[in-house]
Amino acid sequence: MRYTQFTDDQVSQMLSTIGVDSIDALLSTIPEQLRFKERLDIPAGLSELELLRDVGTLAARNRNCNDLVCFLGCGAYDHFIPAVVDEMAGQSEFLTAYTPYQAEASQGVLQLFYEFQTMICMLTGMEVANASLYEAASAAAEAVIMAAAATRRTQAIVAQSAHPDTRRVLETYCRAREIEIVPVAAPNGVVDQQALREALSDKAAAVVVQSPNFFGCVERLDEIVPAIHQHGALAIVATDPIAGGLLKTPGEFDVDIVVGEGQALGVPLQYGGPYLGLMAGREKFLRKMPGRVVGATTDADGRRAFCLALQTREQHIKRERATSNICTNQGLLAARAAVYMAAMGRSGIGQVASRCFDKAHYAAAEIAKLDGYELRFDAPFFKEFVIRTTRGVRAALGSCRERGILGGVSLVRFDDQLGDCFSVAVTEKRTKAEIDNLIVALDAA
Repeated sequence: MRYTQFTDDQVSQMLSTIGVDSIDALLSTIPEQLRFKERLDIPAGLSELELLRDVGTLAARNRNCNDLVCFLGCGAYDHFIPAVVDEMAGQSEFLTAYTPYQAEASQGVLQLFYEFQTMICMLTGMEVANASLYEAASAAAEAVIMAAAATRRTQAIVAQSAHPDTRRVLETYCRAREIEIVPVAAPNGVVDQQALREALSDKAAAVVVQSPNFFGCVERLDEIVPAIHQHGALAIVATDPIAGGLLKTPGEFDVDIVVGEGQALGVPLQYGGPYLGLMAGREKFLRKMPGRVVGATTDADGRRAFCLALQTREQHIKRERATSNICTNQGLLAARAAVYMAAMGRSGIGQVASRCFDKAHYAAAEIAKLDGYELRFDAPFFKEFVIRTTRGVRAALGSCRERGILGGVSLVRFDDQLGDCFSVAVTEKRTKAEIDNLIVALDAA
């Protein structure tokens, strides 16, 4: 009876309460020609034992990154998650059904978000951070809206080396806000700086650049950001927080707003989500920042305390004129990220970043030695790179799959001009033996 939705007696009682005597009478307002009157072609009901066995068989057909060696990337990465993250984030004090809307009632939750903000500032080199957003793409869109509100301009220049999903979300958000999107090409894996300079004008509210970008390449922020500021626009950089353990932070390049995907900070792959949006910026833009900002203060007895210093719930008053309609944060995943960053520390994240860098460059060099494979771009990269092959992407990745390896992501789904390319991401989890097996699999295609 556990899986039986309603008994006949319950159905009769509900119909009687409504005031009809049958299901047909309940549906009488639906035209006859639109009503399906045949019996549904579905199997007979199962017992609980049969159902659990059937579901278990279906579940066993899934093969995740514990079963396969993962070199997938494009925004979601198979990083190691210390056991302490699951243990701490799984405590009942943090593991709630939803992000608490009245977090000020709990000093523990507020302190957790405060520490999260502090560590995000350290990783990005920025002055302030919010308590998280939903994921990277919408965080980038919120940053553009924030820049438009701060500059009172209506144009956003977006590098085509940014993640295609981010660019699509930007187009959707900005269309509703009547912000014009101006794309700038990245033919060599990084933004074309000459094209960027030509696109810049006094209409530009912001320029969105990703570094490391969708192709894994590191952009020349030292050259790009000054050009942006010369035209009075804000520099928005989407970044991988792990890269902050090895590369110069965006803050060191005088970037105005930093966004990113926090999945690498202790969040499992989870079939693509939910993920964790990051946002940090200069203090002068604080009052334009969406979401929540937790601050430290003292209580009536002079003890250290935490409170919601700012939250953009101005939509209750301003409605469609509000800078943002986001009034919450990705609480549970921000908790995981806070525990991860605290457990790893500056040196730990630095070691992760260095191992990603070293292993990725070893893999790239070995793949490029194979006949029919070459690096698509010459630009410096962090932990991800693009390979062009004359052997066929499907054949190459299929050969990997036969050997229990997820060898990379075919890029044709993102760009038809990259039909002969696939991206490879190498995290600290990958061993030399696994990378060597990848080389063998690709060579066998």
